[in-house]
Amino acid sequence: MSRKEDPAFDIAFYESVLKREPRYEEVIELLGGLYTKTGRIADGLKMDRKLVKLQPDNATAHYNLACSLALSKRKADALRALLEAVNLGYADYEWMSQDPDLESLKNVREFKALLTKSKPQS
Repeated sequence: MSRKEDPAFDIAFYESVLKREPRYEEVIELLGGLYTKTGRIADGLKMDRKLVKLQPDNATAHYNLACSLALSKRKADALRALLEAVNLGYADYEWMSQDPDLESLKNVREFKALLTKSKPQS
């Protein structure tokens, strides 16, 4: 396996950076994504919460938090975070409707309503 295909190397590296710089926002965001991608959902959720605290007006941070919450089967919390992301300007409704991280929300009435209400009218 080449270094490129080893997320464990990246995780270890970013964790060591984060130990020295606990508020390094780019590293927090990268670690959140890596944790989630490697199935460490609880760790990804922790990073997403941390990033939202550091960047409360960042729509993408709220969207990523919603994804982690949905993957954690916390639908109501995920919907709240998703609504906040939309209120802050997140607007990629096409992706939102097919994002596999949000699969647990696909049949939830509030999620469907959010997509319908949020889609730009043509």
